Amino acid sequence: MHVTKNDVEVKMQIPGAVVRQRTEFGSVNGFDKISGEYFSLAKGVDTKPLFVGLEGNVCQCPHWGYVLSGQVTTTDAKGTKETVKQHDLFYWPPGHNVMVDADAELIMFSPQREHTMVIDHMKKQTGG
Repeated sequence: MHVTKNDVEVKMQIPGAVVRQRTEFGSVNGFDKISGEYFSLAKGVDTKPLFVGLEGNVCQCPHWGYVLSGQVTTTDAKGTKETVKQHDLFYWPPGHNVMVDADAELIMFSPQREHTMVIDHMKKQTGG
């Protein structure tokens, strides 16, 4: 799920401040600590080979984030594609792969234990 800034409801607006809120933007039930992450990704990066060996060969960790710049397309286990671009908020549920369409800078928040396991797996896949 992704949401453009203008599609996030304005809840309060006063001189000098606009507060927007998107409710029900994913759930953290059953997870422990959350990590804050900053990703710099080059056009052409494809996670498919990095996720081989994970359940379903996809990332099983949910992510909530914001696209500072660029464009990224996710594909879920059913083949559904979704593209996020600059200034979009996003929620990627478990079961996705990522393709970077244009150099991108992302801020993400993820369950720490689960995403650390995915990152460690990716490092092994690249010999790191």
